[in-house]
Formats: sequence, C-alpha cells, structure tokens
Amino acid sequence: MKKLLNSSLEWVDDRFPLVKMWDDHLGKYYAPKNFNWWYYFGSIALLVLVIQILTGIFLTMNYKPSSQEAFASVEYIVRDVEWGWLMRYMHSTGASFFFIAVYLHMFRGLMYGSYRKPRELVWLIGMAIYFALMAEAFMGYLLPWGQMSYWGAQVIISLFGAIPYIGDAITLWIRGDYVIGDTTLNRFFALHVIALPMVLLGLVVMHVLALHDKHVGSCNPDGIEIKKHKDPKTGIPLDGIPFHPYYTVKDIMGYGWFLIIFCLVMFYFPDMFGYFLEANNFIPADPMTTPAHIAPVWYFTPFYAILRAIPDKLSGVIAMGASVGIFALLPWLDRSPVKSIRYKGPMFRIALTLFIISFISLGILGVLPAEGLYVTLARIFTVIYFGFFLLMPIYSTLDKTKPEPERVTM
Repeated sequence: MKKLLNSSLEWVDDRFPLVKMWDDHLGKYYAPKNFNWWYYFGSIALLVLVIQILTGIFLTMNYKPSSQEAFASVEYIVRDVEWGWLMRYMHSTGASFFFIAVYLHMFRGLMYGSYRKPRELVWLIGMAIYFALMAEAFMGYLLPWGQMSYWGAQVIISLFGAIPYIGDAITLWIRGDYVIGDTTLNRFFALHVIALPMVLLGLVVMHVLALHDKHVGSCNPDGIEIKKHKDPKTGIPLDGIPFHPYYTVKDIMGYGWFLIIFCLVMFYFPDMFGYFLEANNFIPADPMTTPAHIAPVWYFTPFYAILRAIPDKLSGVIAMGASVGIFALLPWLDRSPVKSIRYKGPMFRIALTLFIISFISLGILGVLPAEGLYVTLARIFTVIYFGFFLLMPIYSTLDKTKPEPERVTM
C-alpha cells in the first residue's frame, strides 16, 4: 500500500507541482519561532471563509431570490428543511465571526508593523480582501428580505446619490430599478453567491502567495526579518521553524478554542442580543413601513457613525469611504525606525490606544440614534480616528524607540 501511494504521488507530482506547493507553503516554509496567540486569527479567518462557503451552498439549494418568496424561503429553511436551522445560524453567526477574526488580524498588523517593508503588497491585498468582504456582507444582508435588510439596503444605496452629477444614475444602476425589488434582490444574490466569493478566494490565494514569497515571509512580534540570519550551509533561517508540523498543530489548537466559542454563540445566542440578527429582521420587508431606527450590522457601525457625524451628506459619504480606505496608506504613513510595538515609544502606544477606543466607541454610537450628545461624541471620536492616521508621520518620527534585538526573542 505504501509503495502504491508513493508511486501515485510521483505520478501526480510529475504532472502537477503538488509536493512543491506543500513544501513552499507548509513543509519547508520557515516561519519565525516566536509567534504568539495573535497569529491565530489569520488562519481562523480562513476557516470561517470555508464555513461560509459550505453553509452558503446548502442555503442556496432552498432559497428563493424573489421579493415575494425570499423571506418565506428563509423561514422554510429554518423550520422545515432537515438541519436547515443549523446551516442558517452557522452562516449568520459565521458572518459576524468572520469580521471579528479579520478585525483582530488587522489589529495584530497594527501592533507588529505587518504593513511595513517588505510586506506592503501583502497588506494592500489584505485590504482588498477587507473591501470585498464588506461588499459580500452588504449583499448578503439584503437576502433574508426582513425589515432591517430592506431598509438598511435602502439607506446605504441612497448614499451613492450624494455623488455630484452622476449620483442618481449610479443609484439607479445599483438598484436596477427605481425601487429596491426583484431586480435588486436577484443581482445581489448573484453577486453574493458567485461573483464576490470568487473574488475573495482569488484574493486570499494572492495574499498567501505574496506572504510566502522567498523575499517576504511572515512578520513576527519583534518585527525582525528572520531571513537576514541564515545557516550558511543550508540557507535555513536560524530563527525559523517549519510551518508544518509546528504551526499546523498550533493552529489546530486555535481552531478548537474558536469552535467552542463559535458553537456556544450559535447554539445559545445566535442573535447575540440583537447584534448578530436584529429583531426587525424577523419581520417581512414592508416598503410602506419604515422602522423607527435604522442601523447596519455591528461590523459596519463605526463607519456609519462617521457618516452621521458630518452634517453634509456628500462630506459624510467621503469621510466614511476614507475611514476604510485610509488603512491602505499605513505602509507610507508610519515613519518609525522600528516595526513592532514592543520597541516603539509611548507616543505610538497612546495613539494606538486612542484609536481602539475611538473605533469601539464609534461602533457603539453607530447603533444609537443620531441626536444630541451622541452626535457630539461621534464627531470627537471621528477626529481621534482620523488623527491616528494623519498624524502618524509626525508622532512616529518624534517617538523615542528602543533598539531592536539582532535575533528574535522568545
């Protein structure tokens, strides 16, 4: 049997670089030996992507992309289809956990300078993944055809109308009709199920390939390039270990902890007190009845709060777009001589702390009514949010840093 398997592997490898791919990305890919628990979230995001694709395939088998049948088909999946309730709640819970994993993955990049040279392209591709994920989540949010799905889409699509001269034409083009209806639902369904998942998968492959390039490699908590110190005979980084089996085992343990938390939420709190699934979304969409308060899902609320903090509609839309896109400029905004927060000074630490406070606060304010003190606080935190990025060339230059060690620390 062993001989047969080896000969079969050789036959495949002569026609497809299977072993080379394994060696390049797992078996002989040397990663820094000082990874910590922050490095779980990249692989966890990949796991959730697989969960979303598999559960999404199951849901499409019974979903009806029609304004007359969409809501009822979701109810049918949950109530009558064998294990349909599990697939639906796994998919809805997975959407929120996807963003949790991505946000923590991005935060780790901010802490350890994963966007710095030579990983600028890795960061930019990661940002493209984030944009595609936001589009994917927005398209999927309309599909249940509940009250919040319908009116949330109505609000977001109407924002494009603020663009001078061409705004109305773009809004009509996105909807496909003068109102949100069958045409909108069908095109969002096609984009959510086919187009955007293909884009996401392609970008994820590019992200991994760019990271595993022989001139790049993984960052680490010290921000040191392990490829600078190699064994003169073997060319293996002295501070690196093979990704397999060391980090595959580590990731499997991370998957275990993640799945425990994921299942606790999915089985006991699938709506997460209205943050993952809003109460209004269990009511069929009614174009004649507007909910008292319209707010997007929690992972969009920081940017929604920035939008509402600015009185002028066009300026608010520009600010909301800039609040997402400005992350792509980080490789050129950070002028610090060191990469990791371990060796950066107090100015960067304070700035990052204020940024995290502002992001969380804007997320909370985004689900509250836009009135009085809430608007004032949103404006204050919007200034702090953008200040983190726009002032980075100044405070990262003036900050007092510690010298980086020559080799990674454990």
